[in-house]
Amino acid sequence: QLQLVESGGGLVQPGGSLRLSCAASGFTLDYYTIGWFRQAPGKEREGVSCIILSDGSTYYEDSVKGRFTISRDNAKNTVYLQMNSLSPEDTAVYYCAATGVVPTSTPLPPTLFNYWGQGTQVTVSS
Repeated sequence: QLQLVESGGGLVQPGGSLRLSCAASGFTLDYYTIGWFRQAPGKEREGVSCIILSDGSTYYEDSVKGRFTISRDNAKNTVYLQMNSLSPEDTAVYYCAATGVVPTSTPLPPTLFNYWGQGTQVTVSS
């Protein structure tokens, strides 16, 4: 059974860092696109970043460029989202998701992704 499990969320002060993990089981990531999305209260789910695992191409939403980095660990079948210089505007539930297709439009459409993790809360506050 294909499953994604996020971890690494928590409370951090403005300017701080967190690393989110998305561990996959039931399938290998090689031929998938993994996306990170976030949803703040009262807002729609938005795509933050994705990695196309067949060739390593990455995408970042404008507000996180230069602050967030997406990466993978083949041995652990895990994708990471390193988040630096966090601000209160980054507060949200963060989800990872998988799709077997390559996104061709931005912002990332959540409807393109078939498999979702349960989400992990990120709160940026002093």
